Amino acid sequence: MLDKRWYVVSRRDIGYLRFILESYDGLLFMRTVDAATGTIEVGFHPSRRQDALALLHALSDEVGLAPADPPRLTDPPVV
Repeated sequence: MLDKRWYVVSRRDIGYLRFILESYDGLLFMRTVDAATGTIEVGFHPSRRQDALALLHALSDEVGLAPADPPRLTDPPVV
């Protein structure tokens, strides 16, 4: 089970942030939840929590990561 955190970041920094996080092979993963608002989800294994949170803290000043609430679950679209 992964620990997850949600953040809001400037839309222009989403690609840069993904590039930086992927360079730490296997430490964490990132997915864009809502590109329009810059909402991202970051997940990491609990055994890597300390390293992952330290990296996110260091990046928060550089790219302006702001904590966000988890997205609300909505009904799937009717097809």
